[in-house]
Amino acid sequence: MKRRIAFLLFCSMIAVMACTLASAQSGEPTNYEPARIRKGLSLAPVPLTYKPADRDLVGLGSYIVNTSGCNDCHTAPSFAEGGDPFQGQPEKINTAVYLAGGQFFGPFVSKNLTPDSTGKPAGLTFGEFKTLLRTGHDPDTGGILQVMPWPAFGKWTDHDMSAVYKYLRAIPPLPNNY
Repeated sequence: MKRRIAFLLFCSMIAVMACTLASAQSGEPTNYEPARIRKGLSLAPVPLTYKPADRDLVGLGSYIVNTSGCNDCHTAPSFAEGGDPFQGQPEKINTAVYLAGGQFFGPFVSKNLTPDSTGKPAGLTFGEFKTLLRTGHDPDTGGILQVMPWPAFGKWTDHDMSAVYKYLRAIPPLPNNY
């Protein structure tokens, strides 16, 4: 009897692990996503504007953007005066130019990711945004992005890309910082 219970318990554990793995591989939300959504909403350094129905995607997008280093390249300078953690100061994001681009990398300049006048982040439709992250092809120049770590970000799920796009639509629009 004990062997049978142990066997059933083992089979149950395998089934739960398989379902969790399948869910994670499919890009579907998993049980840790609510915590990432809450954390993302608390990490947003600027006021957000979004429809209530988009709250979870915006929160997840904020989590991804604000923990993936997007600010490091797309905000110039990244930190406000007295808020540079690399100098031992308490972190304070430079909200005046948050994600407005302008970071120089030799001949390349990071793009403004904030919404344009039509509400599209960096002026891109969601399809163009996905293509850029998956292939590195810049729709403005036709060239391949040389500094942007698109090979890594291109591996995000469609769900994650949608969340990032929704978040970028929710942040305040800013003029180019270059």
